[in-house]
Amino acid sequence: MRIRRRPPEKARIELIPMIDTMAFLLVFFMIASLAMSRQAGLPVRLPRADTADSKTWGDRSLVVTLGSDGSVALDKKTVAPDALTEEIRQRLTASPGLIVVINADTNIRHGAVVAAMDAAKKAGAARMAIATQPLGSGEGP
Repeated sequence: MRIRRRPPEKARIELIPMIDTMAFLLVFFMIASLAMSRQAGLPVRLPRADTADSKTWGDRSLVVTLGSDGSVALDKKTVAPDALTEEIRQRLTASPGLIVVINADTNIRHGAVVAAMDAAKKAGAARMAIATQPLGSGEGP
């Protein structure tokens, strides 16, 4: 009796499992990158507030950071305090809808915060926010 052999099947690459894997990785990295996003300012110890909001403004914000050593930064770029108004004015001219967010260190004097707010107002900022940290969070003072 003669045994017939089946003709060998051609090797092929299955695309459906690869597409599923790539879709899963895409979603995973999108969620991971959103969880890692931080405010665009320099690291400072923010004051705590019971009504603090964890909202991030993203691309719609212009972050003014006031360090405890008296340094002033605009979106991580160090700026002279007397040039702050002009720098904000230039950014607001390019993008009029920006929200000026002030990140002030806990130990900074109140006058420096008011001066930064005044500079933003002189530059034409219509909307401002002061960054705070929720009372229950483990970071900060």
